[in-house]
Amino acid sequence: MGRLKTIARRTFLIGSAAIVGGVAFGTVMYKRPAKNPLLQDLGPGAAAITPYVLITQEGITLITPRADKGQGAYSVQAALIAEELDVELDQITVDPGTPSPAYYNTALANDMAPFRSTDDSIIAEFTRAVLDAPVKFLGIQITGGSTTVPDSYEKLRMAGAVARETLKAAAAKVSNQPVDQLTTARGAVHLPDGRMLTYIELAATAATLNPVTDITLRDPQDWRLIGKPMQRIDIAAKSTGTQAYGIDIRMPDMLHAAVTLNPRRGSVNSYDATTAETMRGVRKVVPVTGGIGVIADNTWRAMQAAKAISVDWGAAPYPADMDAHWKSLTDSFTDDQLDSQYRNDGDIAGALGNAEPVSAEYRAPYLAHAPLEPINATVLVTDARVDIWTGTQIPRFIQANISKITGIDADNIHVHVLMMGGSFGHRLEDMVVRQATELAMTVKGTPVKLTYSREQDFAQDFTRQIAMAQLRGTLRNGQVDTFDLGIAMPSVIGSQMGRQGFPAAGPDTQIVAGAWDQPFAIPNYRITGYRAPELAPISSWRSVGASTNGFFHDCALDELIHAAGADPLAERIRLCNHAASRTVLETVGEMSNWGSKLDENQGRGVAFCLSFGVPCAEVIEVTATPAGVRIDKVFAVADVGRIIDPVNFEAQVSGGIVFGLGHAMNCEITYADGAAQQSNYHQFEGLRLYQCPEIKVRGLENGRTIRGVGEPGVPPAAPALANAIFAATGQRIREMPFNKYIKFV
Repeated sequence: MGRLKTIARRTFLIGSAAIVGGVAFGTVMYKRPAKNPLLQDLGPGAAAITPYVLITQEGITLITPRADKGQGAYSVQAALIAEELDVELDQITVDPGTPSPAYYNTALANDMAPFRSTDDSIIAEFTRAVLDAPVKFLGIQITGGSTTVPDSYEKLRMAGAVARETLKAAAAKVSNQPVDQLTTARGAVHLPDGRMLTYIELAATAATLNPVTDITLRDPQDWRLIGKPMQRIDIAAKSTGTQAYGIDIRMPDMLHAAVTLNPRRGSVNSYDATTAETMRGVRKVVPVTGGIGVIADNTWRAMQAAKAISVDWGAAPYPADMDAHWKSLTDSFTDDQLDSQYRNDGDIAGALGNAEPVSAEYRAPYLAHAPLEPINATVLVTDARVDIWTGTQIPRFIQANISKITGIDADNIHVHVLMMGGSFGHRLEDMVVRQATELAMTVKGTPVKLTYSREQDFAQDFTRQIAMAQLRGTLRNGQVDTFDLGIAMPSVIGSQMGRQGFPAAGPDTQIVAGAWDQPFAIPNYRITGYRAPELAPISSWRSVGASTNGFFHDCALDELIHAAGADPLAERIRLCNHAASRTVLETVGEMSNWGSKLDENQGRGVAFCLSFGVPCAEVIEVTATPAGVRIDKVFAVADVGRIIDPVNFEAQVSGGIVFGLGHAMNCEITYADGAAQQSNYHQFEGLRLYQCPEIKVRGLENGRTIRGVGEPGVPPAAPALANAIFAATGQRIREMPFNKYIKFV
């Protein structure tokens, strides 16, 4: 904690100007503040002070620029501001704000730096600080990588504190009372004589003052919100079916659109839309990127007409069938394809030459994102501006891309970010917005809402990466002595950022994330990443590289521990050289009563993965029944440094477990003749309610840095289940989905 002006590596400046009837407060990092987006379109006599808190005569609005896709991001951001501002969550409204460089993500540099998250050396910290500069310079506003809390934790509390103290200064000016005798509570400044002045009453006066930047953040023992169980601000709307999502947009004279797109992601050789053009309600049939779009008077008619278009599709620009995809990975374990070797401890060659190695190969398939809310975007194009209504994690990229399509300056591309009904990384892509814009350009002045059918979404999804790993290991005196793991996959970042016009430069850390950075002191320890050629287009999927590598690394470690005859949990703890991670392992052992006797045909498996800076361990208990394997219990422990809301923390970890288990058990995307074979949920089945085990979660706060928890619960789920199945049945499963090899009940 401490004073604003003494925060290491950060200088916070407060800018000011006029807002009609009110005042806005916030903080902007580094010496030169970004342009304040709240200054746009303000009337005469207005005043604005930085981007995060807006007070008008109508009320208090907190700007929460990290997108909410169901993980409670708006609530967490609002609570961080409200804690210092001294308002309650029922007194405010939230708004994601307009896309702006002011909202660049300060936490992105942590994963960009080629240092383990546990490395707090001078060079590691310096590199992270250096990498933060281009993120700010480019104004990269992204929600992802479990960065919402790390990005917001300091700056939003400071925004609230600056606003609070400036409002107290305004109250002192109005009341002629010494500022040090004023207090705040529930959106008001309280005077010594018992009177109170609401923030709304003080806004106009506060707008005339220089903001108070010499502030002290509250001591944690005085927190009202942070660390306490909270009710999310969206819970009432979501419980009553009144929460509005992108798909709920309704506008006067709005038209609706659907698309038929090349299932092989290739060209359109020719098409015949004669039948579609004569169908009821159809207004236009228009070529779009990847296929053909239909504009009609409702979504159903647009979708039916899209199906009626006869198309000669071009071939896929990647291997047509899965055997070729897997062969591409197998062929990538060569020096020519070596992408990184961040971990190379000891003498691997010597150790492998002196003992018979334990070897194994692991596989992880492509996976769809498959969010519940169908992919959609509504676009209104005029000669002077474009308005876009959609759920997105990359609003600034959308501005740039739509500017290129329309020729309209990016400042006149207005992205209205809406609540999302799930994402899991899907809404880090913007193809639906580009296509909706192409359609809307043909009917300027009329809004067009493009909605993908579920089948089009599955066919066109930029999936999770396909990946393969190869293990060689040795043992010594009943302990793991050598761990040599090679991982091959196409570059997630290269594929994803390539679509944004940023070609990949240097190694892709996601190829080895969740493997090279694990906190184990194995004498001979090497993790090698091999960049496979581009195959099917891929993108970030919840926990990205760690979603596959957590499975590879921990299952490989479990195999070596078993071969050594050691206890799976005790050997992990012995090898662990990071105090917070070791405590996580010890705690999950205590929670699960590790080592206690199980019933016949039961098994218990443990897994650990440090991802996004968060050590997370899970123990799973299963029973092998005559009908198949039943998952009985899951115990999970994660350490995020500081828990903002214990209720949401438990929900995020539990949700990650359910997500990880369901996909590990049942899901894959496969290609035949260049097209995805799975078209809907009946072929991509998540964890069923009757299969869901009892889940117990515990959060720790021993980490030196605050972290996010939206993704770290996912990577240990698959290996913990695989290890438990082995313990119960003696069968090692090295490939997902597990239902290829075993039945679940």
